[in-house]
Amino acid sequence: MYKSLLKPLFFKLEPEKAHHLALNLFRIALAIPGYGFFHDKKYVIDKPQFGKKVFGLTFKNQIGLAAGFDKNAEYIPLMARLGFGHIEVGTVTPLAQTGNDKPRLFRLPDDEALINRMGFNNDGVDAMVKNLSSKKTIRTKEKYKIIIGGNIGKNKNTPNEDAWKDYVICFERLFDHVDYFVVNVSSPNTPGLRELQEKGPLKKILNKLQEINQKNTLPKPILLKIAPDLFTEELHDIVEIVKETKLDGIIATNTTIDRNNLKTQKEKIELIGAGGLSGKPLAHKSNDVLWFLRRELGKDFPLIAVGGIANSKDVQEKINRGANLAQIYTGMVYEGQGVVKNILMHM
Repeated sequence: MYKSLLKPLFFKLEPEKAHHLALNLFRIALAIPGYGFFHDKKYVIDKPQFGKKVFGLTFKNQIGLAAGFDKNAEYIPLMARLGFGHIEVGTVTPLAQTGNDKPRLFRLPDDEALINRMGFNNDGVDAMVKNLSSKKTIRTKEKYKIIIGGNIGKNKNTPNEDAWKDYVICFERLFDHVDYFVVNVSSPNTPGLRELQEKGPLKKILNKLQEINQKNTLPKPILLKIAPDLFTEELHDIVEIVKETKLDGIIATNTTIDRNNLKTQKEKIELIGAGGLSGKPLAHKSNDVLWFLRRELGKDFPLIAVGGIANSKDVQEKINRGANLAQIYTGMVYEGQGVVKNILMHM
């Protein structure tokens, strides 16, 4: 139904409008008596054989929703019903910000890809805390056994030398409301953000967070999300920093600024302009980074793979390269609401 009816409809709309329309239609459908029961029977799989324990948390399956889809943690009651084992909310910043000017999200159907330059648009950390604290969200989390990750960033106007303060604010405000944290210093859509992947700034951020984390009786796992565009020397630096700061895992990878080997016409790509590319074309670069990290960090270090996942074959490739868990976003745009079930049933 999605590919034959809904997808053609959504793809006629501007991508951000289609995103909100899809979610609103889903919310309306779930309000129809009886629909939710049959929907869950069809799409939610809760079987012990799919379970996975990673960095001390038990995931009901290996497939999660990547950050960027639910920036304010307002759609957990909806997305949990698509079968995800975990949902990563954000990227959230201390203060609300509108992000970059529209249009800022673009489809590349020939490549099964997206380009976005959203720019951390979100309602701020206090709004996220409110959403995560709602009774409906808490009930959903318990009923569907969902692990929630909090992806944190800095406000656009915060100078890089003060960036650590933004990450600390988000960390402290979200600590009681998420199961793990992701430090996002790798989005290409906030000016200067990727400079925080350099040794000095990154160590400062991670050490500050770990200092706060270790004061808690039950520290939360802290992960780092990195770019796929790092050079080998930079990846070696990341490995060194991760070991020094005793991080709990890495998410590999964010979107890429690379535009090579695309099927979409070059003129269209140039017209779209700047932004991070996600979807199938990202798979190769993301897989290479994943494999590098597994070799350098050993067989037991937790890695979450994201980038170019649309089916069980893609997930298996990530696992073969060393992934413990996988996340999707663009793959769901092209494959529809049954993507998690299809992956699990064919792994």
